[in-house]
Amino acid sequence: MTDTPETPAGNGQGAGPAGAGDGAPTPPPLAINAQYIKDLSFEAPTAPGIFGELQKRQPDINVNVNVQATPLGNNAYEVVLVTRAECKLGESTAFLTELSYGGVFTLNVPQEHLRPVLLIECPRILFPFARHILANTTREGGFLPLMLGPIDFVAMYQRHAQQQQAAVEAASDQGGSIA
Repeated sequence: MTDTPETPAGNGQGAGPAGAGDGAPTPPPLAINAQYIKDLSFEAPTAPGIFGELQKRQPDINVNVNVQATPLGNNAYEVVLVTRAECKLGESTAFLTELSYGGVFTLNVPQEHLRPVLLIECPRILFPFARHILANTTREGGFLPLMLGPIDFVAMYQRHAQQQQAAVEAASDQGGSIA
């Protein structure tokens, strides 16, 4: 056994297998530059009367999550996790909260991996922070904390890709034949 550190496969000069051979370190594939609340709103339009009603009945809670990605230049991207949660008791809205939680990421990944990283991995990083903010916001609004369960961003990405493919096929079907 030796006390020398192991070097990654490659030329032994500090450059990885895909390195340029000049010894320059390769940048990480993903770097988080900033995280922030871009927009946050909370409304309890039927408070305080709704508090008594919530003691008697179970509310319906509807949560929608969306991911937006915008290039900023120099391999930097803004990724925004947009969450909207509405708690209803019958026709009455107990609360409505909307959060846009953003992050700026620098990505050094191949072009074919860019979209999945932006729409799967980046939201996966942002989600625990957004979840915490939503739980605190609803708690501070006088309600039980809204504890969102895990979100399968891979399934969201695949569903969105299928919807886009179906839209492309529908558009080509409409303009493709002459009857």
